[in-house]
Parts: sequence; C-alpha cells; structure tokens
Amino acid sequence: MKQQIQKVGRSLSAMVMPNLGAFIAWGLITALFIPTGWIPNEKLGNMVGPMLSYLLPLLIGYTGGKMIHGVRGGVVGSIATIGVIMGASIPMFLGAMIAGPLGGWLIKKFDDAASDKIPAGFEMLVNNFSAGILGGILAVICYLGIGPIAETCTNALGAGVGWLVDHKLLPFASILVEPAKVLFLNNAINHGVFTPLGTQQAETIGRSIYFMIESNPGPGCGLLLAYCLLGKGNARSSAPGAVIIHFLGGIHEIYFPYVLMNPVLILAMIGGGFAGVLSLSVFGGGLIAPASPGSIFAELMMTPRGAYAANIAGILIGGAVSFLLSMVLLKTFGRDDADLSEAQASTRAMKAESKGTSVEKTTVAGAVFSAGVRKIVFACDAGMGSSVMGATKLRKKIKDAGLDIRVEHSPVSEVPPDADIIVCHRELKDRAAAANPKAALVTITDFLNAPEYEELIARLKK
Repeated sequence: MKQQIQKVGRSLSAMVMPNLGAFIAWGLITALFIPTGWIPNEKLGNMVGPMLSYLLPLLIGYTGGKMIHGVRGGVVGSIATIGVIMGASIPMFLGAMIAGPLGGWLIKKFDDAASDKIPAGFEMLVNNFSAGILGGILAVICYLGIGPIAETCTNALGAGVGWLVDHKLLPFASILVEPAKVLFLNNAINHGVFTPLGTQQAETIGRSIYFMIESNPGPGCGLLLAYCLLGKGNARSSAPGAVIIHFLGGIHEIYFPYVLMNPVLILAMIGGGFAGVLSLSVFGGGLIAPASPGSIFAELMMTPRGAYAANIAGILIGGAVSFLLSMVLLKTFGRDDADLSEAQASTRAMKAESKGTSVEKTTVAGAVFSAGVRKIVFACDAGMGSSVMGATKLRKKIKDAGLDIRVEHSPVSEVPPDADIIVCHRELKDRAAAANPKAALVTITDFLNAPEYEELIARLKK
C-alpha cells in the first residue's frame, strides 16, 4: 500500500515539476499586471486567465502523456486534456493529471498492437490518423465524463481544505505533511496537491497559503541551527553547511537525515510547521505561485505586494519554534551514538524505496568511456535539487583538474543525446540508460560526498 501511494505521488509530481517554470511565469505576470498588482495593466493582465485555464493544464496533460509514450503520447494526452478543460468550469489540473496519462497509455497500447501489422508505405498514414481518431474520441469522452467528474473531485478536495481553513484547523495539516516530507513524499504533496489548490485560490484572492505549507524553509532551518549548537560529531560540523543549502538553496532533502538520526525530532518539525502555518493564517500570508525550490529567495520572489511582513513572520516563527523544540528534544533525548552517515544511508534507501527501487554501492570502475569526453550530465527525477548540487561540485573539480569538459544537469527522462557520460543515483540507472543508451553510465549513492568523483577525475585524466 505504501509503495502504491508513493508511486501515485511520484506520478503526480512528475507531471507538475517539469512545468514549474510555467507556473512561476503565470505567477509573475499575475503579480505584476492584475488590478492589485505592482504595475497594473489591463491589456497584459488579460494573459492571466488563459494561462491558468489552458496553458498550465495542457502542459500537465502533455507531460503526463509523454511520460507514458514519448511525444506521441504527449500529443494524444493534450488532445484528451482539452476535452477535460472544456468540460469543466474551473481550471482542470486534476483532470489533466488523469487525461494526459490516459491518452499516452491508450496510444501506446494501440502502437504495440499494430506495430507489425501496418503495410509498408502506410506507416505515416496510420500513425497520424490513429493519433487523431483516438485523441478525438478521448476528447469527447473527457468533455462529457471525466471533466465533470474531475471538477466534482476538485471541488470536494478544495472544500475539505476550505473546511480546515474555516474552522482554523489548517495548521493541523502539518501533522501529516512534516512526517510525509521525511518519507520523500514532499514533492508529491507540494506539487500533486497544494500546487493545483493554491493556483486556483491565488486566481481568486491574489495569493495562497497552500504554496507555503510544504515549502516553508523555516522549520527545517530551525532544526539544523539546533544541531549547530547541540549536535555531536559530524552532525554538528556538517549542520552549518546544511543550513546554507537548505535555507538559501531550497534543497529540503538535506535535513531529512538529521531527523532520521533522532526520530523524536519529527515533533519539532511538526511544531515548527504548525506554528508557521498558524502565523500565515493569522497574518494573511501566502504566495502568488509555487516557490520551487523552497528557498528564502524563491519565497520572497513569489510574495505578492502587501504580504512580505506576513510571509517573513511565518518563516521566522516556524523556524523559531522548530529551533526551540529541537534544542529541548536534543538536550533531553539526543543520542550520543547517533551517526549521521548511517542516517544518510537510511535516507538514500528511503528515497530509493520512494522510487520503487533499491540502493547499492557502486563505483566508476565498470563504466566504459569513449575517447574525447566533452559533456557530463547529472540526472535526477526532475533535474533539480540533488543533481544541481552534484553538477556544481563536479564542475569545480573538473575545472581544478584543468579538464575542458562541460557539466550539466537534467531530468533523467530528458538526458541530451550528446551526453558522453551520465551520472545518476543508483536507483535511476535503468531510466538513465534508456534515455541515452550511447552514453557511459556512472552511478553513485550520494551527490554531495561521493568517492566516485575522484575516481571519475582520475579516469578522465587518463
């Protein structure tokens, strides 16, 4: 059951995360040009509605179909999604998450069944008409059936969260959100649930607290600061760097091992999250669009005019409560034998489990490199977060070694065809190999502290 929930969560977030740039663009245009924005402009403000109702759901539907069956699946998924959009009276994010993958799956099944039955010379005709006919039928079905059903489900989900807001109970969502984050369901919760709800609320009132429930960097920062003072051994020495990566870089996964090392600290995270959401509710905080990654810079960039004091208060109060609770819990229940490296290994195993795979230690010894390596690509699920940090780290090492090699980062499903070497987590090796079979594959277990970096540099020098 747990793996099924994680699989659904991964699928939902995987459809939204590649399109976060579009959500941010919509948020910036909204913040600038709506009547209550920074520089109101009626003509430019006309883009806000169509982007919300058509562009964003269509991008989600296309991405969902492409995940199943490449560009062809994305096209059919988009056709199905337009039916969902026109069959509902609200922005259809949930409907797009259903119609997109459904279109990709059905056209994949058709292609598999017809692969060896198409007469020579008729391939293009069959391919084009099959996608068009199937997409048209799906659009009608989605218009008449899936659209109204998805609208009902969306309204019910929104009403449930609205009930929490009306009864001043929204802070209690932290009881579920904070433990789920440590189990690597953070992206699923944030982008699969809160982003669609928040986008609809932001259109109505110009901001949404939903965007800050999971992304608030305050509680995690408070916990790491407590480790700076009361932590022991490598946990204490590594905590200041983790504060920078978490609070400024927005990579929340960096603090997960510190919670797993002393599981009682999940109470501090719940308390910090509760206090942050309560503060935002009281002072009327919220963002105009998703803040991703969840850094203080992204939070401030997505803050609408008039909400800076409320949002900063929510971050500071959440961080302060988490810090105080972490101090008390570390003082009272802190383990003298707590091992950060062991907790990091547990974190990697849990992240692998959340992807439905397992973690194994590996080196670069088995990788076969061709002569003239020019590009190395770090790959992770979304091409953000850990792969960005890993690419930065290796880029510096390659520069110090005097090598003329380009280092980039990308989603594992979109590794560029000119990549000579792919570096990825062990659990992503099959997907990376499928994305670019010609590239050499180097698998590691820790983007930040991997001995494989030095081995790779040594091999490249030779």
